[in-house]
Amino acid sequence: MLWVLFLLAAWVVAGTACTRLCLAAVRAATGGADTGQVHELTLYEAAFLSGGPRRVADVTLVAMARQRRLLLAHTGWATVVDPRGRDAMERSVIGAIGPEGQSRIAPVRATAAAADAVRGIADGLVRAGLAVPDSARTTVATGVRQVRVATVAVLGLGVAALLTPVPPDLPRHLVALWFALPLTLTLSCLAVARVEIHPYSRWASPAGQRLLGALARNADGTADDRTYLTSVAVRGVRAVGEPDLRAAFAHREAHD
Repeated sequence: MLWVLFLLAAWVVAGTACTRLCLAAVRAATGGADTGQVHELTLYEAAFLSGGPRRVADVTLVAMARQRRLLLAHTGWATVVDPRGRDAMERSVIGAIGPEGQSRIAPVRATAAAADAVRGIADGLVRAGLAVPDSARTTVATGVRQVRVATVAVLGLGVAALLTPVPPDLPRHLVALWFALPLTLTLSCLAVARVEIHPYSRWASPAGQRLLGALARNADGTADDRTYLTSVAVRGVRAVGEPDLRAAFAHREAHD
């Protein structure tokens, strides 16, 4: 009856991993619960909820370039035209470019994304219940990895059970069916996590996703400057319409 011990181990592994993932998902959702307060997203906040710190840096670069205070060349270089930043994010970008006033876009983007200004935006969104805390994002990601490992472990235990001696009156396909139950549990948990958790667990909470949905419906890359930048914040640099700017960011993406 060694196969029964393998089966019990499979259930323990599968049940533990799935329970941890479910608890992590609940904490991520309740940690970003709607506070009931009306919150109008700023451009930087919309960018963070849509694409995280790097999206905030991208929007800042695009905004400064459209205002002719920063030159983004199609070769992938950023040049400061106006060294006076109008807010903390712009000052972070200018500081990331450096005293020489010129740098490649990729390191500027990475440095600006890690600046204190972005962390301040993230903290404010977490307090407002619109963003998922760092700890919750990490926990959910860890939970998904554990369920994937559990799936492999259940398969391995099932194979081991099939290779061990079983009573003559016990068909081996019946043993396989018993192991199919914990395997179904882990695969179902991964499927539910993919559908229910993946769309918002990276940056925005459910409340933040609702606000982003309203912004996405109103964003239009052909409208006024504010709406144009909102489109970039929500959709990323693929919403950039100017050929030169698009070429600059395409060059950046090639070196990421």
